Amino acid sequence: MKSKEVTKEYRLSEWACILQARKESGLKIREYCKDAGIPEHRYYYWQKKLREVACEELANTQKNLAGLTPPGFIEVKTPLQSVLSPTTSGHSHLSVEVSGVKITAGGEYPVDKLVVLLREVM
Repeated sequence: MKSKEVTKEYRLSEWACILQARKESGLKIREYCKDAGIPEHRYYYWQKKLREVACEELANTQKNLAGLTPPGFIEVKTPLQSVLSPTTSGHSHLSVEVSGVKITAGGEYPVDKLVVLLREVM
């Protein structure tokens, strides 16, 4: 790690502690900065920098997780209509089995209720 990167990490860490201390103090930013002798614009500058770093880390984490699929599984994106299969009576239905629980719903079953049901089972 280069010295500029180390310095940046140190300052971010230092300001993260300052922002946390302000939050824990219960004081408003203006009051805290006045008591601590910190220029208010500097406080807001580092608050913005910390938020930017947090957003970058979140985006990187989501990007890294997006490609992860458990071994033996593949992601299948399909509209609900193509998941529904016609029965011998001509009506469509959906069957899902999760953890030994099998759910079968007719094609006319409200999708929002099916989503709630599946969340309860999973």
